[in-house]
Amino acid sequence: MAADIAEQPDVYADVLDHGAAEIARIAAIIAERRPRSVVFTARGTSDHAALYAAYLTEIRLGLPAGLASPSVVTVYDARPDWSDSLVIAVSQSGGSPDLAQVLAAARASGALTLAVTNNPDSRLAGEAELHLDIRAGHERAVAATKTYTAELLTLLLLIEGIRTGTGRLDSAEAAAIGKLPELARGVLANAGAAELAGRYRFASRFVTTGRGYAYPTARETALKLMETSYLPSLAFSGADLLHGPLAMTDPGVPVLAVVGSGPGGHAMWNVLTQLGKQRADVVVVGAADVPGQTARLATPAVDERIAALLDILPLQQLALHLAIERGENPDAPRGLKKVTETV
Repeated sequence: MAADIAEQPDVYADVLDHGAAEIARIAAIIAERRPRSVVFTARGTSDHAALYAAYLTEIRLGLPAGLASPSVVTVYDARPDWSDSLVIAVSQSGGSPDLAQVLAAARASGALTLAVTNNPDSRLAGEAELHLDIRAGHERAVAATKTYTAELLTLLLLIEGIRTGTGRLDSAEAAAIGKLPELARGVLANAGAAELAGRYRFASRFVTTGRGYAYPTARETALKLMETSYLPSLAFSGADLLHGPLAMTDPGVPVLAVVGSGPGGHAMWNVLTQLGKQRADVVVVGAADVPGQTARLATPAVDERIAALLDILPLQQLALHLAIERGENPDAPRGLKKVTETV
Protein backbone atom coordinates (compact mmCIF):
# COMPACT_ATOMS: atom_id res chain seq x y z
CA MET A 1 0.00 0.00 0.00
CA ALA A 2 2.88 2.36 0.79
CA ALA A 3 4.37 1.73 -2.66
CA ASP A 4 1.03 2.29 -4.38
CA ILE A 5 0.52 5.58 -2.52
CA ALA A 6 4.03 6.77 -3.38
CA GLU A 7 3.51 6.14 -7.11
CA GLN A 8 0.61 8.57 -7.47
CA PRO A 9 2.63 11.59 -8.64
CA ASP A 10 4.12 9.44 -11.41
CA VAL A 11 0.66 8.13 -12.34
CA TYR A 12 -0.57 11.72 -12.64
CA ALA A 13 2.37 12.54 -14.88
CA ASP A 14 1.76 9.48 -17.07
CA VAL A 15 -1.95 10.27 -17.51
CA LEU A 16 -1.11 13.87 -18.43
CA ASP A 17 1.76 12.98 -20.76
CA HIS A 18 0.46 9.81 -22.41
CA GLY A 19 -3.26 9.55 -21.71
CA ALA A 20 -4.54 13.07 -22.28
CA ALA A 21 -4.77 12.80 -26.08
CA GLU A 22 -7.09 9.79 -25.91
CA ILE A 23 -9.18 11.42 -23.20
CA ALA A 24 -9.51 14.51 -25.40
CA ARG A 25 -10.59 12.35 -28.35
CA ILE A 26 -13.32 10.66 -26.31
CA ALA A 27 -14.41 14.00 -24.83
CA ALA A 28 -14.83 15.48 -28.32
CA ILE A 29 -16.99 12.51 -29.40
CA ILE A 30 -19.22 12.97 -26.35
CA ALA A 31 -19.47 16.73 -26.87
CA GLU A 32 -20.58 16.15 -30.45
CA ARG A 33 -23.30 13.74 -29.29
CA ARG A 34 -24.66 16.36 -26.84
CA PRO A 35 -26.13 14.07 -24.15
CA ARG A 36 -28.94 15.60 -22.12
CA SER A 37 -27.90 13.91 -18.87
CA VAL A 38 -25.07 11.81 -17.46
CA VAL A 39 -25.53 8.66 -15.38
CA PHE A 40 -22.65 6.99 -13.54
CA THR A 41 -22.50 3.44 -12.25
CA ALA A 42 -19.77 2.06 -9.99
CA ARG A 43 -19.04 0.16 -6.80
CA GLY A 44 -16.80 0.75 -3.77
CA THR A 45 -13.93 3.18 -4.22
CA SER A 46 -14.91 3.77 -7.84
CA ASP A 47 -18.34 4.89 -6.62
CA HIS A 48 -16.61 7.78 -4.85
CA ALA A 49 -14.79 8.71 -8.06
CA ALA A 50 -18.15 8.62 -9.83
CA LEU A 51 -19.68 10.90 -7.19
CA TYR A 52 -16.84 13.38 -7.76
CA ALA A 53 -17.55 13.24 -11.49
CA ALA A 54 -21.26 13.80 -10.85
CA TYR A 55 -20.41 17.04 -9.04
CA LEU A 56 -18.17 18.03 -11.96
CA THR A 57 -20.90 17.25 -14.47
CA GLU A 58 -23.58 19.34 -12.82
CA ILE A 59 -21.29 22.24 -11.88
CA ARG A 60 -19.06 22.43 -14.94
CA LEU A 61 -21.37 21.12 -17.69
CA GLY A 62 -24.73 22.16 -16.28
CA LEU A 63 -26.15 18.71 -17.04
CA PRO A 64 -28.20 16.60 -14.62
CA ALA A 65 -26.10 13.77 -13.23
CA GLY A 66 -26.81 10.79 -11.02
CA LEU A 67 -25.52 7.46 -9.82
CA ALA A 68 -27.39 4.43 -11.12
CA SER A 69 -28.18 1.54 -8.78
CA PRO A 70 -27.02 -1.63 -10.56
CA SER A 71 -29.58 -3.72 -8.66
CA VAL A 72 -32.35 -1.97 -10.60
CA VAL A 73 -31.13 -3.91 -13.65
CA THR A 74 -29.59 -7.02 -12.11
CA VAL A 75 -31.94 -7.80 -9.23
CA TYR A 76 -35.23 -6.21 -10.29
CA ASP A 77 -34.78 -6.78 -14.02
CA ALA A 78 -35.92 -3.22 -14.81
CA ARG A 79 -34.83 -1.41 -17.96
CA PRO A 80 -34.78 2.38 -17.49
CA ASP A 81 -34.91 4.57 -20.57
CA TRP A 82 -31.42 6.04 -20.86
CA SER A 83 -31.83 7.33 -24.41
CA ASP A 84 -30.15 10.73 -24.94
CA SER A 85 -27.97 10.04 -21.88
CA LEU A 86 -24.30 9.34 -21.44
CA VAL A 87 -23.84 6.35 -19.13
CA ILE A 88 -20.37 5.99 -17.62
CA ALA A 89 -19.25 2.89 -15.73
CA VAL A 90 -16.22 3.40 -13.48
CA SER A 91 -14.32 0.35 -12.28
CA GLN A 92 -10.67 -0.34 -11.53
CA SER A 93 -10.81 -3.99 -12.65
CA GLY A 94 -13.71 -3.77 -15.08
CA GLY A 95 -14.63 -7.22 -13.82
CA SER A 96 -17.90 -6.79 -11.95
CA PRO A 97 -20.78 -8.46 -13.84
CA ASP A 98 -23.44 -6.06 -12.54
CA LEU A 99 -21.77 -2.99 -14.02
CA ALA A 100 -21.42 -4.74 -17.38
CA GLN A 101 -25.13 -5.57 -17.30
CA VAL A 102 -25.99 -1.94 -16.59
CA LEU A 103 -23.93 -0.81 -19.59
CA ALA A 104 -25.54 -3.43 -21.81
CA ALA A 105 -29.01 -2.29 -20.76
CA ALA A 106 -28.09 1.36 -21.23
CA ARG A 107 -26.64 0.75 -24.68
CA ALA A 108 -29.73 -1.20 -25.70
CA SER A 109 -31.93 1.72 -24.66
CA GLY A 110 -30.00 4.15 -26.86
CA ALA A 111 -27.48 5.61 -24.44
CA LEU A 112 -23.92 6.50 -25.32
CA THR A 113 -21.81 4.29 -23.04
CA LEU A 114 -18.29 4.76 -21.70
CA ALA A 115 -16.20 2.48 -19.46
CA VAL A 116 -13.42 3.99 -17.36
CA THR A 117 -11.16 1.18 -16.12
CA ASN A 118 -7.62 0.12 -15.35
CA ASN A 119 -8.03 -2.91 -17.62
CA PRO A 120 -8.63 -2.33 -21.36
CA ASP A 121 -9.20 -6.08 -21.84
CA SER A 122 -11.96 -6.30 -19.22
CA ARG A 123 -15.55 -7.35 -19.81
CA LEU A 124 -16.72 -3.84 -18.95
CA ALA A 125 -14.42 -2.24 -21.52
CA GLY A 126 -15.76 -4.61 -24.17
CA GLU A 127 -19.37 -3.89 -23.27
CA ALA A 128 -19.06 -0.12 -23.72
CA GLU A 129 -19.10 1.85 -26.94
CA LEU A 130 -16.17 3.92 -25.66
CA HIS A 131 -13.37 3.13 -23.20
CA LEU A 132 -10.73 5.06 -21.26
CA ASP A 133 -7.71 3.43 -19.63
CA ILE A 134 -6.78 5.20 -16.37
CA ARG A 135 -3.14 4.03 -16.77
CA ALA A 136 -2.51 3.35 -13.07
CA GLY A 137 -0.54 0.16 -13.66
CA HIS A 138 -0.56 -2.84 -11.33
CA GLU A 139 -1.90 -2.05 -7.87
CA ARG A 140 -0.29 -4.25 -5.21
CA ALA A 141 -2.53 -3.71 -2.19
CA VAL A 142 -6.17 -4.72 -1.91
CA ALA A 143 -7.13 -1.23 -0.73
CA ALA A 144 -7.32 0.99 -3.81
CA THR A 145 -5.21 4.16 -3.74
CA LYS A 146 -3.51 5.03 -7.03
CA THR A 147 -6.37 3.64 -9.11
CA TYR A 148 -8.79 5.94 -7.27
CA THR A 149 -6.80 9.09 -7.97
CA ALA A 150 -6.13 8.00 -11.56
CA GLU A 151 -9.90 7.70 -11.99
CA LEU A 152 -10.35 11.21 -10.57
CA LEU A 153 -7.81 12.71 -12.96
CA THR A 154 -9.20 10.86 -15.98
CA LEU A 155 -12.73 12.01 -15.18
CA LEU A 156 -11.59 15.58 -14.53
CA LEU A 157 -9.82 15.76 -17.91
CA LEU A 158 -12.80 14.14 -19.62
CA ILE A 159 -15.41 16.52 -18.25
CA GLU A 160 -13.30 19.62 -18.75
CA GLY A 161 -12.70 18.44 -22.33
CA ILE A 162 -16.44 18.01 -22.90
CA ARG A 163 -16.93 21.51 -21.50
CA THR A 164 -14.72 23.10 -24.17
CA GLY A 165 -16.50 21.13 -26.89
CA THR A 166 -13.23 20.16 -28.56
CA GLY A 167 -11.83 17.76 -25.95
CA ARG A 168 -8.83 20.03 -25.43
CA LEU A 169 -8.41 22.08 -22.26
CA ASP A 170 -7.90 25.82 -22.35
CA SER A 171 -4.38 26.97 -21.48
CA ALA A 172 -5.12 28.14 -17.93
CA GLU A 173 -6.89 24.90 -17.05
CA ALA A 174 -4.13 22.79 -18.57
CA ALA A 175 -1.49 24.74 -16.64
CA ALA A 176 -3.30 24.31 -13.31
CA ILE A 177 -3.83 20.58 -13.78
CA GLY A 178 -0.28 20.19 -15.07
CA LYS A 179 1.06 21.12 -11.61
CA LEU A 180 -0.54 18.06 -10.04
CA PRO A 181 2.50 15.72 -10.08
CA GLU A 182 4.71 18.29 -8.35
CA LEU A 183 2.02 19.25 -5.83
CA ALA A 184 1.32 15.59 -5.05
CA ARG A 185 5.00 14.93 -4.34
CA GLY A 186 5.00 17.81 -1.88
CA VAL A 187 1.92 16.54 -0.06
CA LEU A 188 3.27 13.00 0.22
CA ALA A 189 6.58 14.25 1.61
CA ASN A 190 4.82 15.61 4.71
CA ALA A 191 5.07 13.37 7.79
CA GLY A 192 1.89 14.69 9.42
CA ALA A 193 -0.22 11.60 8.75
CA ALA A 194 2.30 9.24 10.33
CA GLU A 195 2.45 11.44 13.43
CA LEU A 196 -1.35 11.54 13.76
CA ALA A 197 -1.62 7.77 13.49
CA GLY A 198 0.07 7.35 16.87
CA ARG A 199 -2.41 9.75 18.45
CA TYR A 200 -5.45 7.87 17.16
CA ARG A 201 -4.32 4.25 17.42
CA PHE A 202 -6.85 3.61 20.21
CA ALA A 203 -9.78 5.40 18.57
CA SER A 204 -12.93 3.29 18.41
CA ARG A 205 -14.56 5.10 15.46
CA PHE A 206 -14.16 8.07 13.12
CA VAL A 207 -16.37 10.62 11.44
CA THR A 208 -15.33 12.10 8.09
CA THR A 209 -16.96 15.11 6.47
CA GLY A 210 -16.71 17.60 3.62
CA ARG A 211 -18.92 19.46 1.17
CA GLY A 212 -19.03 19.59 -2.62
CA TYR A 213 -15.96 18.14 -4.26
CA ALA A 214 -14.63 17.24 -0.79
CA TYR A 215 -17.56 14.97 0.08
CA PRO A 216 -16.30 12.07 -2.10
CA THR A 217 -12.93 12.48 -0.33
CA ALA A 218 -14.68 12.07 3.02
CA ARG A 219 -16.45 8.94 1.81
CA GLU A 220 -13.28 7.42 0.37
CA THR A 221 -11.41 8.13 3.61
CA ALA A 222 -14.06 6.36 5.67
CA LEU A 223 -13.83 3.33 3.39
CA LYS A 224 -10.03 3.21 3.68
CA LEU A 225 -10.19 3.34 7.49
CA MET A 226 -12.74 0.52 7.56
CA GLU A 227 -10.79 -1.60 5.04
CA THR A 228 -7.38 -1.29 6.66
CA SER A 229 -8.00 -0.74 10.39
CA TYR A 230 -11.50 -2.24 10.73
CA LEU A 231 -12.64 0.99 12.40
CA PRO A 232 -16.30 1.98 12.05
CA SER A 233 -16.11 5.24 10.07
CA LEU A 234 -19.11 7.32 9.11
CA ALA A 235 -18.93 9.76 6.20
CA PHE A 236 -21.31 12.71 5.98
CA SER A 237 -21.75 15.75 3.86
CA GLY A 238 -21.13 18.69 6.16
CA ALA A 239 -24.75 19.72 5.67
CA ASP A 240 -26.06 16.25 6.53
CA LEU A 241 -23.83 16.10 9.61
CA LEU A 242 -25.82 18.98 11.08
CA HIS A 243 -29.11 17.13 10.50
CA GLY A 244 -28.78 14.79 13.46
CA PRO A 245 -25.43 12.93 13.36
CA LEU A 246 -23.70 15.91 14.99
CA ALA A 247 -25.18 14.69 18.27
CA MET A 248 -22.81 11.69 18.38
CA THR A 249 -19.65 13.82 18.16
CA ASP A 250 -17.67 14.45 21.33
CA PRO A 251 -14.00 14.70 22.39
CA GLY A 252 -13.63 10.92 22.01
CA VAL A 253 -14.73 10.74 18.37
CA PRO A 254 -12.11 12.08 15.93
CA VAL A 255 -13.57 14.06 13.03
CA LEU A 256 -11.60 14.33 9.78
CA ALA A 257 -12.91 17.47 8.06
CA VAL A 258 -11.88 18.28 4.48
CA VAL A 259 -11.98 22.06 4.18
CA GLY A 260 -11.04 23.47 0.79
CA SER A 261 -10.24 26.98 -0.35
CA GLY A 262 -13.42 27.55 -2.36
CA PRO A 263 -17.21 27.51 -1.94
CA GLY A 264 -17.35 24.00 -0.50
CA GLY A 265 -14.73 24.84 2.09
CA HIS A 266 -16.46 28.08 3.03
CA ALA A 267 -19.71 26.15 3.48
CA MET A 268 -17.93 24.03 6.10
CA TRP A 269 -17.36 26.92 8.50
CA ASN A 270 -20.76 26.60 10.15
CA VAL A 271 -20.15 22.87 10.50
CA LEU A 272 -16.80 23.52 12.17
CA THR A 273 -18.44 26.04 14.52
CA GLN A 274 -21.00 23.47 15.60
CA LEU A 275 -18.31 20.81 16.03
CA GLY A 276 -16.46 23.28 18.25
CA LYS A 277 -19.52 23.60 20.47
CA GLN A 278 -19.50 19.81 20.79
CA ARG A 279 -15.81 19.98 21.81
CA ALA A 280 -15.12 17.51 19.00
CA ASP A 281 -11.58 16.38 18.18
CA VAL A 282 -11.26 17.88 14.68
CA VAL A 283 -8.45 17.23 12.22
CA VAL A 284 -8.66 19.61 9.27
CA VAL A 285 -7.42 18.62 5.82
CA GLY A 286 -6.71 21.75 3.84
CA ALA A 287 -4.53 24.77 3.24
CA ALA A 288 -5.38 26.87 6.30
CA ASP A 289 -5.80 26.45 10.04
CA VAL A 290 -9.28 26.83 11.50
CA PRO A 291 -10.23 27.82 15.06
CA GLY A 292 -10.50 24.91 17.45
CA GLN A 293 -8.75 22.31 15.31
CA THR A 294 -6.72 19.60 16.99
CA ALA A 295 -4.36 19.26 14.03
CA ARG A 296 -4.16 19.90 10.32
CA LEU A 297 -3.00 17.75 7.44
CA ALA A 298 -1.63 20.40 5.09
CA THR A 299 -2.58 20.44 1.43
CA PRO A 300 -2.17 23.23 -1.17
CA ALA A 301 -4.65 26.06 -1.75
CA VAL A 302 -5.90 25.15 -5.22
CA ASP A 303 -9.23 25.00 -7.02
CA GLU A 304 -11.49 22.54 -5.21
CA ARG A 305 -11.78 20.37 -8.32
CA ILE A 306 -8.03 19.83 -8.24
CA ALA A 307 -7.86 19.70 -4.44
CA ALA A 308 -9.82 16.44 -4.49
CA LEU A 309 -6.78 14.78 -6.09
CA LEU A 310 -4.47 16.09 -3.35
CA ASP A 311 -6.55 16.06 -0.15
CA ILE A 312 -7.02 12.29 -0.30
CA LEU A 313 -3.25 11.63 -0.28
CA PRO A 314 -2.48 12.32 3.41
CA LEU A 315 -5.72 10.54 4.34
CA GLN A 316 -4.53 7.43 2.49
CA GLN A 317 -1.28 7.73 4.44
CA LEU A 318 -3.23 8.07 7.68
CA ALA A 319 -5.16 4.87 6.94
CA LEU A 320 -1.91 3.06 6.17
CA HIS A 321 -0.05 4.20 9.29
CA LEU A 322 -3.04 3.78 11.56
CA ALA A 323 -3.42 0.15 10.49
CA ILE A 324 0.25 -0.49 11.22
CA GLU A 325 0.01 1.25 14.62
CA ARG A 326 -2.92 -1.03 15.46
CA GLY A 327 -0.99 -4.14 14.47
CA GLU A 328 -2.97 -4.81 11.29
CA ASN A 329 -1.74 -5.62 7.78
CA PRO A 330 -3.09 -2.94 5.43
CA ASP A 331 -1.96 -4.92 2.38
CA ALA A 332 -4.25 -7.85 3.08
CA PRO A 333 -7.48 -6.82 4.81
CA ARG A 334 -9.36 -9.79 6.18
CA GLY A 335 -12.18 -11.11 4.05
CA LEU A 336 -11.36 -8.92 1.04
CA LYS A 337 -9.87 -9.55 -2.39
CA LYS A 338 -8.77 -7.24 -5.16
CA VAL A 339 -11.63 -7.95 -7.56
CA THR A 340 -15.13 -8.11 -6.12
CA GLU A 341 -17.74 -9.54 -8.46
CA THR A 342 -21.28 -8.45 -7.60
CA VAL A 343 -24.49 -9.27 -9.43
